[in-house]
Amino acid sequence: MPKVKTNKTLLKKVKLSGSGKLLRSHQLRSGHLRRNKSKQALRRHKVPMVIRGRLEKTLKRMIGK
Repeated sequence: MPKVKTNKTLLKKVKLSGSGKLLRSHQLRSGHLRRNKSKQALRRHKVPMVIRGRLEKTLKRMIGK
């Protein structure tokens, strides 16, 4: 059975925490027209989001964990 190659693009977008959770940056809709958005909304987008469920299992397999 050949080894599965690590998806390097995905590695740049997600981070594996110490406890094994997958974290992605929560930057959705935060870059476009930033001046019109409230500062509170922009701060909210800085907080990383935890990926859960079936997607988490798929992504972990893609990064080789």
